[in-house]
Amino acid sequence: MSVNESITPEPILQLGLGFMASKTLLSAVELNIFTVLARGGRDRASIAAEVGLHPRSSADFLDALVSLGLLNRDDEGIYRNSPTAEIFLDRAKPSYVGGILEMANARLFGFWDNLTDALRTGTQQNEVTHTGAPFFATLSQDPVAWRNFLNGMNGVSTPLAGALASDFDWSGRQHLVDLGGALGAVPAAVLQSHPEMTGTVLELPPVRAVFEEFVARHGLSDRLSFHGGDFFSDPLPPADVYVMGQILHDWNLEQRQFLLRKAYDALPDGGTLIVYDAMIDDDRRHNTYGFMLSLNMLIDTEGGSEYTVADATDWLAEAGFSKVNSRPLIGGYTAIYATK
Repeated sequence: MSVNESITPEPILQLGLGFMASKTLLSAVELNIFTVLARGGRDRASIAAEVGLHPRSSADFLDALVSLGLLNRDDEGIYRNSPTAEIFLDRAKPSYVGGILEMANARLFGFWDNLTDALRTGTQQNEVTHTGAPFFATLSQDPVAWRNFLNGMNGVSTPLAGALASDFDWSGRQHLVDLGGALGAVPAAVLQSHPEMTGTVLELPPVRAVFEEFVARHGLSDRLSFHGGDFFSDPLPPADVYVMGQILHDWNLEQRQFLLRKAYDALPDGGTLIVYDAMIDDDRRHNTYGFMLSLNMLIDTEGGSEYTVADATDWLAEAGFSKVNSRPLIGGYTAIYATK
């Protein structure tokens, strides 16, 4: 067999061992590295003392973060956050997206060790596997894990919220309801740029306390309210815009169709449903992030998965929506605007 010297195993090895870089970042978030450095540059000994790094590990760990582009180090050995880490990984900033990384570290990293079992059995591999209790019911009983999960959802939604607030034409809209909106990142972004609007988040009652903290920090307690309930069994609060962000991927086809029809029936004529997820491209070749999230849904839900833009468009038309328009957002996500 002839050997093509331009073909090397390096891409395969980098991919196969990619969990090492992933866990390095997750540990850095857990150790608060980026929040510490947001207060100013520090030398290695100072960082190690504050976050609790052992002398054997500190140099290689911090310099690994430099090589990954997350930290910078000058000639005097002073470490600073990279521009991206400074914006998105400092817990004190509203742009912090580390919540999803905290959740990945606390939950998903371990569950993904069972991906092969999930692929063979088609069954989820999360808390339910060990306790038999429903996922949300199990998680909400652990205050730390529950807060990590909600902050994780908020971390994913924060950059998407800004994109939706600027991409959709909100003129003439008065009230939006985010169905399963966690802490309310999307309505918060919309309301901050559209002071004439109000909003509501429909969520499970245990979310309320963390939600109210988030809304108060954003100065929106008088315009963004919480409605405790279950979007399957309870009436939907009235609105002229509903948002279903990262909701449909949690459920099977029958449940998705039920939710879309329920939203259609509750909207007034001219009302809009906004659906966004990491939808897979219709050719099923390019959105690697969408495929990875779909495998995560295999691990973490009973019947969920990502889906193609064409699939969602068909479901919305079947639900009765007359005008359906899809638009790419950021980071592999797509939004679909469906008008009644």
